[in-house]
Amino acid sequence: MRIAIMGSGGMGGYFGGMLARAGEDVHFIARGAHLEAMKASGLTVKTSKAEEFKIPARATDDPTDIGAVDLVLFCVKTFDTEETAKVIHPLIGPDTVVMSLQNGVDNEEIVENIIGPGHVIGAVAYVSAKIDSPGVIRESFNRKIILGERNGEHTPRVKQITKAFEAAGQTVEVPNDIQVAIWSKLLGITTMAAITCVTRLPAAHIFACPETRALTHGILDEGISVAIANKIAIPGTLADEFKAQFDTFPPDYRASMYHDLEAGRPLELDDIIGVIVRLGEKLGVPTPLTFAAYASLKPYANGNAGL
Repeated sequence: MRIAIMGSGGMGGYFGGMLARAGEDVHFIARGAHLEAMKASGLTVKTSKAEEFKIPARATDDPTDIGAVDLVLFCVKTFDTEETAKVIHPLIGPDTVVMSLQNGVDNEEIVENIIGPGHVIGAVAYVSAKIDSPGVIRESFNRKIILGERNGEHTPRVKQITKAFEAAGQTVEVPNDIQVAIWSKLLGITTMAAITCVTRLPAAHIFACPETRALTHGILDEGISVAIANKIAIPGTLADEFKAQFDTFPPDYRASMYHDLEAGRPLELDDIIGVIVRLGEKLGVPTPLTFAAYASLKPYANGNAGL
């Protein structure tokens, strides 16, 4: 497959590197020092399995240098979704698939409204990766990727993409309802982003304190109530599954939003925690705990400059 990675940071760089190593025709779209390093020396990927490899990287900051592809992995931050979708038209041919690997639940609709219907499928990646240094990606956790058509059909293009990711060493699931998978991930990251950002603490300290543990569970329960009111078919066991998983997190775990907060970078606040608050208001579902976290973090939404 001819694949473009739109946003070649941690997630995009990792998947792009793995797919390229497996023989796919991968093109990276990046910027700044990371782009220059890839152009000069290729892309190095370090995995949680103690693997390290380097690939030659066809990298650019301009999608017109690439032209139409079979698959676009859309990996930018949620606050850049709309503007980025406007510049990917050169990548889109009649049969191009765009697969969002972003947080949040609105990205597919936003992208489709800009590039036109029929191109976008849904996906969720339970993978943690970051730019270790320009031109170097480090993956620290890799559980699975879930992908599928938004209408639930198991189409040939979904099977082709699944095969490509599996050949690249990824565990892939194709559910009948991708929205459940997208919402389930949102609920988990909303909960942990809220609690780790507000407390500034890692998992070990959060779950060692009964009151903070209860607050964490309360934020999760509010999100599940909003999802159910929004007619998402959330399994009745999800709350207990998440609460059990929370206790297995590494002691030093903090959500990725915390690392953006600590570094003074803009936050995906409105598309993660904020979406639960907004939908709760719209659907008449109270979300006082989630709102308190959202309101506490709102001054930092655009970064910490000047605070």
